[in-house]
Amino acid sequence: MTPTDHPTTTLEPPEGRAVERQADTPPQPRRTVQGGLLDPKQLRQAVPGALAKLDPRTLWHNPVMLIVEAGALFTTVLAVTGPSVLAWSITVWLWLTVVFANLAEAVAEGRGKAQAATLRQSKKDTVARRLVDGVERLTPAAELKQGDTVVVEAGETIPGDGDVIEGIASVDESAITGESAPVIRESGGDRSAVTGGTKVLSDRIVVRITQKPGESFVDRMIALVEGANRQKTPNEIALNILLAALTLIFLLSVVTLQPLAIFSKAWQAAAPDTAAIDAHGVTGIVLVSLIVCLIPTTIGALLSAIGIAGMDRLVQRNVLAMSGRAVEAAGDVNTLLLDKTGTITLGNRQAAEFVPVEGVTALTLADAAQLASLADETPEGRSIVVLAKTEFGLREREPGLIADAVFVPFTAQTRMSGVDLGDRQIRKGAAAAVISWAGGATAEVASVVDEISSSGGTPLVVAEQGRILGVIHLKDVVKPGMKERFDEMRKMGIRTVMITGDNPRTAKAIADEAGVDDFLAEATPEDKLAYIRKEQEGGRLVAMTGDGTNDAPALAQADVGVAMNTGTSAAKEAGNMVDLDSDPTKLIEIVEIGKQLLITRGALTTFSITNDIAKYFAIIPAMFAAVYPGLDTLNVMRLHSPGSAILSAVIFNALVIVALIPLALKGVRYTPSSASSLLRRNLLVYGLGGVVAPFLGIKIIDLLIQFIPGI
Repeated sequence: MTPTDHPTTTLEPPEGRAVERQADTPPQPRRTVQGGLLDPKQLRQAVPGALAKLDPRTLWHNPVMLIVEAGALFTTVLAVTGPSVLAWSITVWLWLTVVFANLAEAVAEGRGKAQAATLRQSKKDTVARRLVDGVERLTPAAELKQGDTVVVEAGETIPGDGDVIEGIASVDESAITGESAPVIRESGGDRSAVTGGTKVLSDRIVVRITQKPGESFVDRMIALVEGANRQKTPNEIALNILLAALTLIFLLSVVTLQPLAIFSKAWQAAAPDTAAIDAHGVTGIVLVSLIVCLIPTTIGALLSAIGIAGMDRLVQRNVLAMSGRAVEAAGDVNTLLLDKTGTITLGNRQAAEFVPVEGVTALTLADAAQLASLADETPEGRSIVVLAKTEFGLREREPGLIADAVFVPFTAQTRMSGVDLGDRQIRKGAAAAVISWAGGATAEVASVVDEISSSGGTPLVVAEQGRILGVIHLKDVVKPGMKERFDEMRKMGIRTVMITGDNPRTAKAIADEAGVDDFLAEATPEDKLAYIRKEQEGGRLVAMTGDGTNDAPALAQADVGVAMNTGTSAAKEAGNMVDLDSDPTKLIEIVEIGKQLLITRGALTTFSITNDIAKYFAIIPAMFAAVYPGLDTLNVMRLHSPGSAILSAVIFNALVIVALIPLALKGVRYTPSSASSLLRRNLLVYGLGGVVAPFLGIKIIDLLIQFIPGI
């Protein structure tokens, strides 16, 4: 069998103990927002928010839609002073354009609020058992301060974010992560962080509170997924500036048409039934229609929704982005740094093979190794027991049921452990220690030990009664599917680098098996930081995953720092994303979502700009064909009348926003490919689509409204 046939998830934990869920374990159902992209219930809930956003004080952050709202107000006044079917029709659809734009943002925010509602369920009025001079005092969780220590036992809720400083316990984090499998939290190491609102299932721990009052992890999650703290990203700001500039250019261009329109009296031709209306009123309504149709209202309406939806897609995958900037940066990542242990490998060395010496059968070696490991509760010891049972059918024996068994624990001094069964003495451990205990080794044993060491594995020698039986090959097991995932990232143009504290020989063996592009061996925190800075100085964006305090400086320096929720508080504070599932390989999904956000924004921007072409052909001939008959040749759609042409363009301009909301929320499908092929696809699908769709849409609307009197 191959090593990957025995993942750590097959190991049977001791009674009453939970195990940390490995990344390759089939995930439990996650907490997700139900309903389709335009679920009727979500739409109804979003309508009040869309209407509330009509407030200019709220809308000012979107200059394009602010212009549309100003135009709607202007046409409303003109329609009241000089009512007509055309005037009121255009006015209504201009207001609907603004409402539809707000609806896109409100739906995106509403999905985040639905997600936040489930998080609020984890916030309860918890009473903490605070330690003061060694004495427990009941204190409301809301009154806890940084540095306070609290005791939490089985069945109790952890009152605040902190680090375990004493004890070990299994914790139910389903309220935060949505996963039903309990996890282990213990003092020291990289699995000491606990989150307020989660529940201790077994044992007792002492927690030092690290959160500030009112700034718990759950509080920040709620604020972020609701969009309350979402700041515009640099690209989003730049695009807003571009849209505002285009809007200003079209505004100035259209305003200069008014003197010509008044002189030519084109508006009487555009609306012959409104002869009694002041020509200036009709002029104003049609000019506003022209402005709204020509400025980039489509992308202006959907831009904010695209950004919110990108963060929401991460939340749906149990990744919390601390800023939209991090999501954008993920889409442009060039270099990806991954910690070896727990990220590329399963995290604990596993028994992969029994190598007996000459004259000893593999069954004899496996039996002795299993007996010596029955009381060994380390992951390595448990894997030896499981491998012996799986390969040779050796049933696991309960240590307490073996007569006269005296188990010898591992110590740093002896560097071996084992069991005494009457006259039988069995030991397993470090090669040098066991060889010394056995009184020396043959050249065969030394050769096997060297071969395993040179391949990056760890040799454990097994001996009985002063006779060496063979060697157990322990190795870091690469997670299934990692090579394929790294191949995908290579197609994205992302270079993968494994970081490890192992020696270069071991690191190279794991790197070759996993398929990463490069590795950094014997890495210190300073080495990680220096490597990231070197990459960034070359103009590359760097992403990194980590869970330990020693990873904090590198996580803070990286453009995308993804901290594991199982990690220390320092790591989570340093990163700009937190993976609630603590699955470091999820960084691949994060990169894909970042690229999807950028591609979606580019696609809809292309569509918005190119669909202006059709609107030109609809409105310009309608405005001036009566005075300049030669322009009628531009009326390629053969629209019914100037009035229906203008109204059809306004209606299409509003409806296309609603039609594109699902695409803005879901995102354009991303497939690994080069930048040139992505650009080509954008131009062919969304550029050409932006030209064709308005021609068809405006013509269909014109056919439907041409029978309305007064149009």
